[in-house]
Amino acid sequence: MSTLLIKHATLLATMDSAGSEIVDGGIYAVDGWITQVGPSSMLPTGADTVIDARGMLIMPGMVNTHHHFSQNLTRCMAQESNLFGWLQTLYPIWAHLTPEAIRVSTRTALAELLLTGCTTTSDHTYLWPNGAQLDDQIAVAQELGVRFHAARGSMSFGQSRGGLPPDHVVEDEADILADSQRLIEQYHDPRPGSFLRIVLAPCSPFSVSLDLMRETITLARSYGVHAHTHLAETLDEEQFCLAHFGRRPVELIEELGWVGLDVWHAHVVHPSPSEITRLGATRTGVAHCPCSNMRLASGIAPIGALRRAGVRIGLGVDGSASNDGAHMLGEARQAMLLQRVQGDPSAMTAREALQLATWGGAQTLGRDDIGRLVPGMCADLIGYRLDQLGFAGAAVHDPLAALVFCAAPMVDLSVIHGRIIVRDGELIGQDLVGLIARHNQIARAIARGEQP
Repeated sequence: MSTLLIKHATLLATMDSAGSEIVDGGIYAVDGWITQVGPSSMLPTGADTVIDARGMLIMPGMVNTHHHFSQNLTRCMAQESNLFGWLQTLYPIWAHLTPEAIRVSTRTALAELLLTGCTTTSDHTYLWPNGAQLDDQIAVAQELGVRFHAARGSMSFGQSRGGLPPDHVVEDEADILADSQRLIEQYHDPRPGSFLRIVLAPCSPFSVSLDLMRETITLARSYGVHAHTHLAETLDEEQFCLAHFGRRPVELIEELGWVGLDVWHAHVVHPSPSEITRLGATRTGVAHCPCSNMRLASGIAPIGALRRAGVRIGLGVDGSASNDGAHMLGEARQAMLLQRVQGDPSAMTAREALQLATWGGAQTLGRDDIGRLVPGMCADLIGYRLDQLGFAGAAVHDPLAALVFCAAPMVDLSVIHGRIIVRDGELIGQDLVGLIARHNQIARAIARGEQP
């Protein structure tokens, strides 16, 4: 049995249903599970690991619901493109990805996420050229100790079939389904506290056949795993679906059975009012990606209306080539500001933005064991020092809101299932200098059209 005690936090934000915030708060955990939360004076005085959190704000680790790890190799490219033009520019470059490129970019992405407050993440890689496999990502995530919802993405419609990607980067649909089944049987762990769950995730309804969409959701439900895809991201997508299928994107996805508690979609920027109502009625999930939506000029997702309808909503940093940064706290800040820019300063509060980043993300991924600091939950938590320059004049008024209103900092502390991952702002046991150097070598090679 191992025990952990966090004590004397200046403020402990539990993100529980009551929004409890505890001054001089603390947490006691046993074998990675929280057993006590409250004022430090009411907790045990000792543990195997004790962290004095004076001068810190402690909150739940954040949950990233949508990403494309390998895209951090192509940051700052196609800078003035919308989604379709951006994809057509980058598909030929991504065709040069290798298993090592997948592993290195995954390590880079996870390091960045961990240092910015994320403790659970999903990833949606949908190109697997040159022998790359989801197994490459899984191995890195397991080594780093992050909770990982590994999405087996796929594309089968190349340009010769009316799709956007070159034919040589898409896969045979029978192979996609066979590998999806293999991954579920080999890796998926549905137990509470799981560090690894498999997700089935065709890239979009317009990059695979409708038959594959149907067969994928049937396969996922036969094994009890969740499903994920892009949906209603741009008006170009809407026009494509109307022209090819005679249906709007949400209408199409409903006909295919891709709604419900076991499904979440990335973006959902352009649903109609009736579609919002229907998505809410089925409790379908949405990964809100405000930075990417702005970068690609996709639009502003109607988050307020989606939330009121009952849609489960979490935040996603999206790919690091359509966002170019993967800062979960920064994403929360942009989510709040983007809702307000439409004219209502109360459209989203700082606490609502943080709720999306924590418990909202947990619900979106179908988890009830993370996202809140209450007894019975996993001991996944992060901490920020409140005496840093960017919080001067803010932390004395409202330290929790300061995380969102002020410049987004890196974490000083990160704990996953009771294990310290980041301490004093340092990612423990990782050679970031060497990682960045190799990452940049690979980025240069694939941009030149070479395999690294």
